[in-house]
Amino acid sequence: MEDTIAVLEKGKTQEIRIRRTHWKGRDYIDVRLFVAKDATGERIPTRKGITLPPDLLPDLIDALEAARSKTS
Repeated sequence: MEDTIAVLEKGKTQEIRIRRTHWKGRDYIDVRLFVAKDATGERIPTRKGITLPPDLLPDLIDALEAARSKTS
């Protein structure tokens, strides 16, 4: 099972996808860079990204909010 939550465009040839995935009986949140389209027209996932269990999501959100406050 895979459910795309959001797609963030990163230039013309790249995008970041935030997805809910299921693997070996467990749910995960995947944040991954996808690049140029393949022969079928689909973007290809790269190894650049993170996959974490949903229970770590609040900690990730807190860390991202802290990063945002430091760049403002």
